[in-house]
Amino acid sequence: MPDQLPEILRRIAARLLRGLLPWLLLGAATAASGAEAAPRMLHAPYLVGDMRALQNGAHLFVNYCLNCHSAQYMRYDALRSIGLSDAQIKHDMMFTSNSLGKTMKVSLTPAQASEWFGATPPDLSVIERALGSSRGSGADFLYTYLLSFYRDQARPTGWNNLLVPGVAMPNPLWRLQGERAALMRMEPDPGDPSQRHPVFQGYRQLRPGLLSAKMYDSQIADLVAYMQWMAEPAQLERKRIGVMVLLFLVVFTFITWRLKSEFWKDVK
Repeated sequence: MPDQLPEILRRIAARLLRGLLPWLLLGAATAASGAEAAPRMLHAPYLVGDMRALQNGAHLFVNYCLNCHSAQYMRYDALRSIGLSDAQIKHDMMFTSNSLGKTMKVSLTPAQASEWFGATPPDLSVIERALGSSRGSGADFLYTYLLSFYRDQARPTGWNNLLVPGVAMPNPLWRLQGERAALMRMEPDPGDPSQRHPVFQGYRQLRPGLLSAKMYDSQIADLVAYMQWMAEPAQLERKRIGVMVLLFLVVFTFITWRLKSEFWKDVK
């Protein structure tokens, strides 16, 4: 019996492998299908330390986002941290109030939003941090999302989004970007060859916008940088303090090591 044990184990392992192999192949095909259908996440430039980019992003935010979305956890006076004066904030950023201590709220009520859009637009105060996932950071998601709108007459708003198909939100910056269509090709589904699904091939410009494609991408990068900063206004100060703490720990470690060597040099 002991001599037959390796052969018995080999047969059991072979049976298990034959039973699990179809399920493993099905899971791999499903994963491949999902990866192919999901759009590639773009990497957002990190511009949180660029005051000019943050100021431009703040202008874009209040002019194109703050009409429907609120930022109720961000006060106008916090914009001083990105180099804006009180006069600039009041003149360029505030359209309904002169109090710098007010938060960035909109006049749109939840009832109106539900009636017009079918749902209340989310607050954008910390949306960048909320959208982070294993696919990328919240900034990457916002950057990809804002660059993925295309014309779709089948949608109620006339717009669709490659990253969030069936989105209820139209492209808020379409005048800057222009109008474009998404080119799709139908291909067999790797998980089920009898089914076909659309695969994105690229965009076709229908009408030009006010900005070139390169300039528009730069504007979106500034807008995303502002939203990234708004989600944590203290992040630059936090990182600065963190660097100082690490430098202190390095110096303190060196001093501790020298003291230890001095105190224990006669101990064998």
